[in-house]
Amino acid sequence: MKKLFLIAGPCVVESREITFQVAREVKATCKDLDIPCFFKASYKKANRSSLDSFTGIGNEEALEILGEVKQELKLPIVTDIHTEAEAAFAARVADVIQIPAFLCRQTDLLVAAAKTGKTVNIKKGQFLSPEAMKFAVGKVRAAGNQNVMITERGTSFGYHDLIVDFRGVKALKSNNCPVILDCTHSLQLPNQTEGVTGGRPDLIETIAKAGVAVGFDGLFIETHPDPSKALSDGANMLPLNELYPLLKKLTKIRKAIEDE
Repeated sequence: MKKLFLIAGPCVVESREITFQVAREVKATCKDLDIPCFFKASYKKANRSSLDSFTGIGNEEALEILGEVKQELKLPIVTDIHTEAEAAFAARVADVIQIPAFLCRQTDLLVAAAKTGKTVNIKKGQFLSPEAMKFAVGKVRAAGNQNVMITERGTSFGYHDLIVDFRGVKALKSNNCPVILDCTHSLQLPNQTEGVTGGRPDLIETIAKAGVAVGFDGLFIETHPDPSKALSDGANMLPLNELYPLLKKLTKIRKAIEDE
């Protein structure tokens, strides 16, 4: 069994200071616990509920900050795209191009991401079964790119909730690629009447433990020094100071599975 890996960072690049603060903590934590890691932050957020929601500090500036994190801290970068035109732009810095869940069926977007030659991380749509993800993976591979990953981020349950069906890990793994559990977005409470997504961060540890136990290859965790002040998705993020103790517990679960 390969080592459990981590994709972690703030939802979006808010500033150079916060981005580097989170990146340094992610790197230090993963180095101490011997966990391979990727640093994740969006340079732009396009899929917001409300028109006045924060979408970014500017594409060029945000991508430049991610480039500095990559160069100075030697961390591989994950960032997402929303249109085909963004693929080549993001690929200037990103090691992994991420496809948002709501866009996982967009053929042209998947092909554009694949053609960058970067690893493509496809988030499973909240509206899709695990079995249906084989078609998204197939589009990337048909475009000539075998480097693909799938991220489970919950399934719509009514109008205002998500659930994670851990039975789905078997179907996701049948695609013969790394399978990741998004421990923060899967706890969102979407479509709130005020136009801002809610969340249940108190359940992050529960979801993460279950994910490791059933055999997910990696975990995706958005984290912030002060989620209450985060400019995007703060309602479901893990406080940065809780990252180390959580991962320490999770590595023990992983080791127990490996020792079976």
